Amino acid sequence: QVQLVESGGGFVQPGGSLRLSCVARGSIRSIYVMSWHRQAPGQEREVIATMTNGGSTHYRDSVKGRFIISRDNAQNTAWLQMNELRPKDTAVYFCNAQMATHEELWEEYWGQGTQVTVSS
Repeated sequence: QVQLVESGGGFVQPGGSLRLSCVARGSIRSIYVMSWHRQAPGQEREVIATMTNGGSTHYRDSVKGRFIISRDNAQNTAWLQMNELRPKDTAVYFCNAQMATHEELWEEYWGQGTQVTVSS
């Protein structure tokens, strides 16, 4: 089995920064895509940033220029650097990984979520 463990959420004032981390542990052969998603109260979960194992990245328009996704393939770890945070960024942030494990060619896992609150 695989677990994704997230950390780094918290409370920040508008304009501030936070850095989220996600570590994948378990029976992993290769992670194809790591991504960050968020879900605000009463809203659907939305993808905000993705990164392939080749380094290609995609961002949701609302976070472009402010958020940066990065990963270390050897450590099965991804980060989300969030700058110029706004109150609308308040949400629970989730890490997602699509991967090959020792048992399956393709599996998908989610982290437990970490709360990010942006408020003055």
